[in-house]
Amino acid sequence: MKITDAAPRRKRLYQLFLDGESAVKVDMETWLLSGLAVGDEIDDETLRALLEQSAKRRAEEKALFLLEHRAHSKKELTEKIARAEYDRAAAARAADRMEELGLLDDGAYARGLARELFGRKKFGARRVQQELRQKGVDDTVIEAVLAEFAPETDGARDAIREIVEKKYPAAFEDEKVRRRAVAALQRYGYSFEDIMAVLREE
Repeated sequence: MKITDAAPRRKRLYQLFLDGESAVKVDMETWLLSGLAVGDEIDDETLRALLEQSAKRRAEEKALFLLEHRAHSKKELTEKIARAEYDRAAAARAADRMEELGLLDDGAYARGLARELFGRKKFGARRVQQELRQKGVDDTVIEAVLAEFAPETDGARDAIREIVEKKYPAAFEDEKVRRRAVAALQRYGYSFEDIMAVLREE
């Protein structure tokens, strides 16, 4: 096959034309470092290596971009990279590379997210566990994080009390408001037992 043209495209890509037909896109840096030029012959093996190198570079650039904006779990990062038009293998390798570089740490990510969910959002342990699982955090990591951050019964009930007093102050007297408060607090991740213990205080 002959490279008959290499035209720049958006997102720092080059469109390669092989034997006069539009064929594949590679990132600009991979193309420039390849040493290839228009008019060169290219075999299947070289083309495959070029595409793999381009996918690797683009996936790692996407990973760095995403991590620059906020922390991610490894699974979450892999999924986002794969959705951005990279193949899953390249996405997984990019996530592995970020982990090797110390830029990706599921334990640190889970601890940071748990602190926010318990503290700022006032979620209960079950909701925090659910959120961490949805992010792809391993169950053993979740268990350790909950052991570290989940409040004891008194702490959970203090949080319930704070939510009720702020959002459902009439729940202590009005049965309809009480039912709404119970449903909402269960969605927050609190146990029915703890919710009712607080609501019965009045």
